[in-house]
Amino acid sequence: MNELKELNKKFQVNFPNLEPHTSKLFSMKLEQVDLGETGCFSSLFLDYINQKPELKSFYNLYPTPHSFKESIASRSFSKEKREILHKELLSQYSNSCSSLKVKDNIDLLLDEKTFTITTGHQLNIFTGPLYFIYKIQAVIHICNILKKEYPDYNFVPVYWMASEDHDFEEINHFFLYGKKYEWKVEAKGGVGRLSPKDMIQSLEDIAFIPEKFTEPYKKQSTLADATRELVNELFGKYGLVVIDPDRKSLKSLFKGVITKEITERRSLELVEKTTGQLSELGYKSQIHPREINLFYLEDGLRERIEWDGNKFRIINTDLSFEKNELLKVIEESPEKFSPNVVLRPVYQEEILPNLAYIGGPAEVAYWLQLKEVFNLYHVPFPILMPRSFALFVNKSNLKKFNKLNIQIKDLFLEESHLKTKYLEANSDNNFHLNGEAGDLEMIFNTIKEKAVSIDKSLKDYVGAEFHKVRSVVESIEKKLKKAEEKNQEIAINQLLGLKAKLFPNGQLQERHDNFLNFYLNDQEFIDKTSAYLDSFDFKFNVLLEDEES
Repeated sequence: MNELKELNKKFQVNFPNLEPHTSKLFSMKLEQVDLGETGCFSSLFLDYINQKPELKSFYNLYPTPHSFKESIASRSFSKEKREILHKELLSQYSNSCSSLKVKDNIDLLLDEKTFTITTGHQLNIFTGPLYFIYKIQAVIHICNILKKEYPDYNFVPVYWMASEDHDFEEINHFFLYGKKYEWKVEAKGGVGRLSPKDMIQSLEDIAFIPEKFTEPYKKQSTLADATRELVNELFGKYGLVVIDPDRKSLKSLFKGVITKEITERRSLELVEKTTGQLSELGYKSQIHPREINLFYLEDGLRERIEWDGNKFRIINTDLSFEKNELLKVIEESPEKFSPNVVLRPVYQEEILPNLAYIGGPAEVAYWLQLKEVFNLYHVPFPILMPRSFALFVNKSNLKKFNKLNIQIKDLFLEESHLKTKYLEANSDNNFHLNGEAGDLEMIFNTIKEKAVSIDKSLKDYVGAEFHKVRSVVESIEKKLKKAEEKNQEIAINQLLGLKAKLFPNGQLQERHDNFLNFYLNDQEFIDKTSAYLDSFDFKFNVLLEDEES
């Protein structure tokens, strides 16, 4: 870890994320901003990464390399589960290309000394927002760090596809070069089962996207299979294993939890209790549990299961079940039950020999509501790690930035505050009237003392007159600032233009732009960014492309 930081300082970083035989050197400058200074993260997430003592009861182990020693020692995973997982993964990869490293990692899962590090994400077409890339880079990096720390064990990076999710509108588009590309089709049920064959035809003007990225959608029969192949194209050489949880063999390992959730329905009570405790500490709830935290899943259908006091009903359908009927379906067809946001993490940890989950700030926050549910179902609660956060500044934008006398962290300011900060740093004229306002206040305090000594009833009158004068001063200050903005108009427009490019639509770049915005200009983009993202250093990384590279 220290060696990596030293290399980062020199901007010549030996790839910790790559296989040894593909190690390279890239030149790029890394600057970091404290997450709290960005204004982009919730207090719950920030307090977690800052190890606020009041939050300790909501998780088990804080994410440091040393924490994994205890996690490894306490994590058991049966031989039977390993064999089922291994067989299912071989089946899932049977119609997809995979690297030798992926095949080796799948086989390693049979070894009792092998554990997984997992991240999950929706099946966004062409990977969706850029942070999808950073999530996967994080799990690969962590596995490599852990292998160095614990050489007697194996660590497999896993991408868990949210194939059962039914929110098609969240995944059916991506942003490239400022344009929104959208797959328009009627979609129902789990998105992983959708056929993607007509997707390429429905998207306009994407002929410039390399065929290796479009071919999976043409060739595969389901969106889940297409996503696996696309992700394998990007990360297969690092041994990333992609898993589709929408499988009967995997759901069979989850039957006990499904049955208990249906018959006892205690998750609601436990999550609400934890939510109440977090609320007392001043935090907002991220997720809202149901009485039954399961969906009924079939082709074209994913609807909630509700208990009406007599029967279990599938909402928005005519389907209903007596208790014994539903228990029989669980036993014979567990694949027809899909966990919601409360139970999905439990399902993941039930079927993987997992040590840590890597997620975004909202994910980390909602996992903190779930520890008691894990305890209820006797499933180990993993180490929670935030994904990597990054802003990539290419050569063109870096040149613009270097002409402006601002700091990297200033770019995260809201526009009005950014303009003020720029003017304060670059203006020869002081447009603030704080000193003058202070002098006026002293004068009015003296006047108020004299007035009160003559007539106490004049106190409020003098105070009101002072507020009128103070308002006038503030109005003058605004006009002075506006005039100075006019003087600096060219530079400010350049600054705001840079801000708009780096924060498209007012969002973080990583939450908006697709990776192709950068990959199409530089096919080493993923490798370059990987080299500078330390998954155990919880900062916002600003990656400045070397102007001479």
